[in-house]
Amino acid sequence: MKKVVQAVLLFCLLASISGYHPDKAAASGEYTAKVFGSSINVRSEPSIEASVVGSLQNGDLVTVSSEEHGWLKVTKGKVSGWAAGYYLKKINGSGAVTASATDTVAQTPNKKKAQSDQAAVLADALRIRSGAGLNYKVLGGLSKGELVTVLAREDGWAQIRTEGGQIGWVSAQYIGAGAAGKTASGKAPSGVLAGKVIVIDPGHGGSDPGKIGTRHNTLEKELNLSTSFYLAEELRGRGAHVVMTRTKDEQKPALSDRVKTSRSAGADAFVSIHYNSSEKNTSGILTFYYSETKDESLARAVEGRLAQGIGLRSNGISYGDLHVLRENETPSTLVELGFLSNAKDEAIVRESGYQKKAAAAIANGLADYFK
Repeated sequence: MKKVVQAVLLFCLLASISGYHPDKAAASGEYTAKVFGSSINVRSEPSIEASVVGSLQNGDLVTVSSEEHGWLKVTKGKVSGWAAGYYLKKINGSGAVTASATDTVAQTPNKKKAQSDQAAVLADALRIRSGAGLNYKVLGGLSKGELVTVLAREDGWAQIRTEGGQIGWVSAQYIGAGAAGKTASGKAPSGVLAGKVIVIDPGHGGSDPGKIGTRHNTLEKELNLSTSFYLAEELRGRGAHVVMTRTKDEQKPALSDRVKTSRSAGADAFVSIHYNSSEKNTSGILTFYYSETKDESLARAVEGRLAQGIGLRSNGISYGDLHVLRENETPSTLVELGFLSNAKDEAIVRESGYQKKAAAAIANGLADYFK
């Protein structure tokens, strides 16, 4: 009996030291998030260079326990590791969701999502596929000017319903504002950005990493893409139609193709997202323009908002003989949101909070430009 008592006392002591609480369901600060993106890699560390330990699929629900430099520590079943934060969204409430909105649309074609909207085809010919990717079967095609209803969006693709009732997936960059910019409810979205077509260009990509941070080896291409996703979300929330020149890390469109995307979309504005580097210990933000008549007012509007304070000081605007600005017929600007060659800048820009502030400032600048 004495040995049993001693064992119980030992267990209680160990539990007290380790912080174990059998009635505590989840650690403080944990929350449930939903995956928006197909086949998202889960890595052993918060870095694109870390080994892949598992994957997540669109609609998966995960438990998020911490954040580091835009990466989220996630757990789903036996899979535990780090995933890029811009592919996950927090679920309000208990998180006890039985089916995703995308699943509901697929099973009941006549039931629209609450946030569905109408769009027009921008390309001369656009293929409809059975899934969100080029490897899926072609179901049919659309011609320029045809109207579709957007049911869902996933990683650069849009699930649409044609006027004839066919449901499938198309590349989201080739659809834009339709029906005079009205939503499916018949109401025009409010705000100065409503109906505007904005092209976001995440610089570099694929085999071109861009600048590499001096302390944390941060890859510019990753920051460009994550910041662009935050900007796209900000602009779509204000009623703009967003087209991205790339939506995946492995994509590396040519500079000429980035300009062609802007032309094909009939864009109202073009914003290229970058992070900077210098042999000197330079710090801060720099905003570029090429044409005084076409671009400078846009650059000034965006810089004016960035200068109001997002975590790094603005160095103003500057002339830049850059291909995506020079060859672009659309009013364009290129923003360098910090120096990866500066250890302090690098530590700041890696945080998702900074990138979200930058995205909001750029969106406000675009709104000022269009007023």
